[in-house]
Amino acid sequence: MGWGVVHPFNTCAVRMNLAAVKGQSFGSFFMQSVRKPGGFKGLYDGLGAGLIRQMFYASSRFALFEILRDEAAKHTPTTIWTRLGVGCVSGAAAALISTPAETTLVRLSNDSSLPKAEQRGYKGVTDAFLRIAREEGPRAFFAASGPFMNRAVLVGMVQVGTLDQFKVTYREKFGITGVFQNTFCAAMSSGLLYALVTMPLETAKNRIAFQKPDAKTGEMLYKGAFRTVMKIAKDETPKALYSGFAPYYLRCGGHTVTMFVFLEMIRQSMNIK
Repeated sequence: MGWGVVHPFNTCAVRMNLAAVKGQSFGSFFMQSVRKPGGFKGLYDGLGAGLIRQMFYASSRFALFEILRDEAAKHTPTTIWTRLGVGCVSGAAAALISTPAETTLVRLSNDSSLPKAEQRGYKGVTDAFLRIAREEGPRAFFAASGPFMNRAVLVGMVQVGTLDQFKVTYREKFGITGVFQNTFCAAMSSGLLYALVTMPLETAKNRIAFQKPDAKTGEMLYKGAFRTVMKIAKDETPKALYSGFAPYYLRCGGHTVTMFVFLEMIRQSMNIK
């Protein structure tokens, strides 16, 4: 439900990021994307892969976090450091589970923005998944697993781990005890940290997942998460690592808020604490 709200911002963020947009605002880029063939509907390219990814990634990340946090609480008091550590572990495990869906999502999200001659022409989630497996082999799904897992460790820490802590802080320090008000404030705060910390690795993941071999050498340009981050910073300036930050924050903050608010709504409707 949360991803259905923020998917257009994710598509725009990926396109801006891969295009390494300089000096163009999110608003103008967004309107430019809407005016392309497919219009606003085109911003939902890859929605199926996005939903599948969330079913594996977001659900396993959050569920594993709560399970591991509660297990750890049996042996040691739950502190901010416990939450951050558990967030790292749950994030890495969730990323490994969902890397194939993530690669498919990146391919589908940006394919229509390429020149016609370079488009892969995927017909949908299933077609993209099968073609990647058939044409490039199963290993292609895990080409970006390194940066994705590195990013996911940070996501688990700064999104789920800090959100859990922000909930306590807003409740105890600021008296914001209402379930939805507390969740909204905590999610907005953790979403901002999430976007700031993970954007460089998001950039690396996108570049690695979408790259093609060099026509002459057959070599890949980007190899490894941190090497990719350093190469982009060196060749294109560090600012390029944050290209597309506005829609990325709308995606991170928006997804964090909507996901956890929807989660609280579902919990209350089912009387689950």
